[in-house]
Amino acid sequence: MPAFNPLVQSIQPPPVPSVQAWARAYDGSHGPLIDLSQAVPGYPAHPKMLELLGQTASSLASTGYGPIEGDARLRDAYAAHSAEVYGAGITAANIHVTSGCNQAFLCAVMAVAGAGDTVLMTDPYYFNHDTTLAMLGIRSRFVACAAEDGFVPRLEAIEAALEAGVKALALVSPNNPTGAVYPPDLLKAIFALCRSRGVWLILDETYRDFLPTAGLAPHGLFAEEGWQDGFVSLYSFSKSFCIPGHRLGAITAGPVFVAQVAKIMDNLQICAPRAAQAAVAEALPLLTDWREENRLEILRRAEALRAAMAKLPAWQLAAVGAYFAFVKHPFSGVTSAEVAEALARQVGISCIPGGYFGTAQENYLRFAFANADAATIGRLNERLAGFTL
Repeated sequence: MPAFNPLVQSIQPPPVPSVQAWARAYDGSHGPLIDLSQAVPGYPAHPKMLELLGQTASSLASTGYGPIEGDARLRDAYAAHSAEVYGAGITAANIHVTSGCNQAFLCAVMAVAGAGDTVLMTDPYYFNHDTTLAMLGIRSRFVACAAEDGFVPRLEAIEAALEAGVKALALVSPNNPTGAVYPPDLLKAIFALCRSRGVWLILDETYRDFLPTAGLAPHGLFAEEGWQDGFVSLYSFSKSFCIPGHRLGAITAGPVFVAQVAKIMDNLQICAPRAAQAAVAEALPLLTDWREENRLEILRRAEALRAAMAKLPAWQLAAVGAYFAFVKHPFSGVTSAEVAEALARQVGISCIPGGYFGTAQENYLRFAFANADAATIGRLNERLAGFTL
């Protein structure tokens, strides 16, 4: 057999299918499966969203190629929305639409780094970011985030890690896997540090619509002088509109950066899905109240998780926010995968092992609590209380 690309062959298979396989082995003896694994909305899309998708999918206008950067209507609508969220002058020229946020990350790092370069990330990290870099031959370097700091990185640790060869710092806030929200002042200081070193700051804001406080900008980086020459924001429409299967995301950056991404997208996909673009462009202003109610619902689910975990002193809720909680399990000397597999098979709790987010995270599990309603989350107490390896 001819050889495979060693950069691809050397990475592990996608983690979510293996976790789902453990869940399928559950016999149902403790009740229905509690699925806290993949980050998918635990409630359906709005009927209007489904109606719009049906209309646009059946339109001849959606069957042809569109502009590489994205359809003008969505770029205009998302730019206007972002300008309102951040209180900043963001225009369509700053927007490039992608097929999901994973593709947005791929395009962003390809625009600034090549094989042999280094991208700095936090540890724990989002595993798809790490494997994306590995497949491209881009080195990963990590800044350790401690539980006692709420898994928020320290500025001095980032400064120490910004060595020669680092082309970009990639952060996720609200964070995947921990749920940690990075304070605006910290992000401002991090951006200033990156600019002083000539390093791009790439911020994945997939979960920004689920922050604990409404009406406050997640950060003020778009108001910084010259932000377009060093800052890139990534976004996903999947969670807010409950349409992950339609694969739609966006990059917000300077026009020069957008032009570089267009070169990459033309070779990856040419354009993001046209029907989803047209539907979201119309839904963005229409479903504002519904999206706000979803934000409040996620907060209720987070509170339900806090209440359930408070009754389990052996289990530590190390961090919680937006879609995720990072939970320290009580079993020493075993891998997080062993714990997660046993949880799924024995008591029907499906979650992601912490070790998938970094070798230093074997004591943790990621609970995607947004997947389950408050009543379901409340059943975690009885199942975890009686669980043993």
